[in-house]
Amino acid sequence: MIGHELGGRYQVIERIGGGGMALVYRAHDILLNRNVAIKVLRNQFVHDEEFIRRFRREAQSAASLSHPNVVSIYDVGQEDDIHYIVMEYVEGKNLNEIIKERAPLQVDEAVRIASQICDALDHAHHSQIIHRDIKPHNILIGRNGRVKVTDFGIARAVTSTTITQTGSVVGSVHYFSPEHAKGVAAGEKSDLYSLGIVLYQMLTGALPFLGESPISVALKHLQEEFEEPRQLNPLIPQSVENVILRSMRKNPEERYHSAKEMLQDLETCLLPERRSEAKADFHDDDDIDKTRIIPAIKPVQRGFEGRGEEGLTRRQMEPESAPPPKRKWSKPALWAGIALAVVLILGVLVWYFTNKLSVPEVAVPNLINKNIEEARTMLDEVGLSIEEPVTAVYNPNYGENVVYEQSKSPDTMVKKGTHIALTVSTAKVLTAMPGYSGQKYADVEKALVALGIDQSRITPDERYSEEFAEGQVIGTEPAEGSEFDPETQSVTVFVSLGNESVAVPDLTGKTEAQAKKALEDLGLVLEEVQQDSSFNIDAGKVIKQWPYEEGESAQRGEKFTITLSTGFPPEAINYTFRVPVTPTSEGTKTEIRIVYSDARKDGEQQEWGIRTIAKGQYLPVDLVLAPNKDGAITVYVNGEYVEAYEVRFSDAKNGTVDEPQLPVAETPAPTPTPEPTPPDPTIEPEILPPSDDGGEAVDGEQTGFILNDKNSQASNGNGNGNGKGNKNKDKH
Repeated sequence: MIGHELGGRYQVIERIGGGGMALVYRAHDILLNRNVAIKVLRNQFVHDEEFIRRFRREAQSAASLSHPNVVSIYDVGQEDDIHYIVMEYVEGKNLNEIIKERAPLQVDEAVRIASQICDALDHAHHSQIIHRDIKPHNILIGRNGRVKVTDFGIARAVTSTTITQTGSVVGSVHYFSPEHAKGVAAGEKSDLYSLGIVLYQMLTGALPFLGESPISVALKHLQEEFEEPRQLNPLIPQSVENVILRSMRKNPEERYHSAKEMLQDLETCLLPERRSEAKADFHDDDDIDKTRIIPAIKPVQRGFEGRGEEGLTRRQMEPESAPPPKRKWSKPALWAGIALAVVLILGVLVWYFTNKLSVPEVAVPNLINKNIEEARTMLDEVGLSIEEPVTAVYNPNYGENVVYEQSKSPDTMVKKGTHIALTVSTAKVLTAMPGYSGQKYADVEKALVALGIDQSRITPDERYSEEFAEGQVIGTEPAEGSEFDPETQSVTVFVSLGNESVAVPDLTGKTEAQAKKALEDLGLVLEEVQQDSSFNIDAGKVIKQWPYEEGESAQRGEKFTITLSTGFPPEAINYTFRVPVTPTSEGTKTEIRIVYSDARKDGEQQEWGIRTIAKGQYLPVDLVLAPNKDGAITVYVNGEYVEAYEVRFSDAKNGTVDEPQLPVAETPAPTPTPEPTPPDPTIEPEILPPSDDGGEAVDGEQTGFILNDKNSQASNGNGNGNGKGNKNKDKH
């Protein structure tokens, strides 16, 4: 079954239990991605149509129950000869395991468990479903302490033809109610009787009735009184003992009328005012099934009773009285009838159990060196079964899940239905890797050696970590919780170097995308983007970065804020100032160098460029001006300072900038011989590339000059270049 996929959706993982009628597996529901428990009918019952019909009907009835203390039924199905019930998977232990581990339980814990069982029974009884097999094996306790009752309806599916084979009567006889032992219909009060035994066992660690055979135990349920729980455990309050005494009355009429009534008693029995209440008193004379001592019936003498010396007895001397009425003999006759009825009932019970439990004998097969599933099949074929749970102990001489010991020797004759205890070998016991995160490497190394790992197989691996300080262990390989063999496994211990530091790059002038990538490449994070105007940085590029500047060290993961430029502030204006320049003499190549400063680059001087001219002209210089940020232009001729101009923001804004006129270049005196060759008008002055801000020539001319011939010289010009020209009202 393991690895099989039932119904196209339930992947069987492992076997987790079983009984006389069915095996239980843990499986994974592929469709709903959850673990489930699957109960599979044993092979010997798959051809019993009556059993299968009742099995399915009762399982479907149980599926109608919806209660937090009832194991939910999810699905009922059949695949070939496999009949199965899919139910809720509960992680935890059954109550029988808990009782074996630590009985007697604390009184409050036992009452809490019994209350939850009783609540589940009350819900089931309202749906006309009788459990009929309440016992610790069918009570699951989850890891959260929640009680879950399972196997609703399964006991009800047992027929007279299968009761012996399944062994369910034998397995559950210690929890039988008297009416169940008689073979009569077991109702709701039968479940309450069984619950009383479960509570008895939790508080005392013992069963109320024990015997050499199932028949003797069943007869004790009918005839004998059990040892009161307080005699076994004096710590049990009288109020709690009263609950047990009432629920375990042999006469159903003297028990609780319903599970709800018993639940109410359980919920209040530990109240201070009830703990020392009087012991419950019941009228045993009304129980006709109680074993009694019946006096023998003496023969009645008629005539003389004896003679004295006088010859006559008093009876002879007295007149003979009328015979006593027959009704005086009715009580002995009643007792005789009761005794006869009891004898007949006991005889019927002995005959019933003798016939039902009389089964043929079979030879135990040899299961040594067989896989557990193969051994299970071999036992099923001869009518035997494996005692659950199977003992699993590692044996180096046998493979995993291979049988190496069985409780009954091969060829031993045993009765059909006998449980054979098997011991199988497990895989080599592995060690779970402990968690060492946050500890020092030296301490972890010692701990690993103590686990049996040779020091030569322990390797440190240093790496940066944002979570762990330098020198602390980050983790191991194999990882925490992983199983490994200390005798062969090599272990890598990851040790932290602390958080890695990186040198912060200069983000100034980068776009947002470029800045983000530069940070991410170093393990840094761009968290926030702000905006501000700038005279120095183009719009859309980084003006400044925070909290670290270029070249500073930052830990990986640090978060940064950058400020992007929105361009010049709205109050800034652009202004083109035309600088008049002339050669040293007309036609002579002269080097002109212009340096300027404005609102950009915090007012620092910037090179506009160098031009070589042979004629007078205007050179345009583009300025950016702002309040309190005026412009200044300095002109150098052949490397020597010649002139400086100041352009105020207020004048540029109002259009009142005074622009000088082009000075008249000096004409050299003629020489007698030889006559100088006139300058070639086709020779253009050397033009150097414009500055970064550049400017276009006036009126679109690349050289940007205006010629002043002899006939068109300005009337108000002068030779020193300080003459005032017309105000340039164009704003660029």
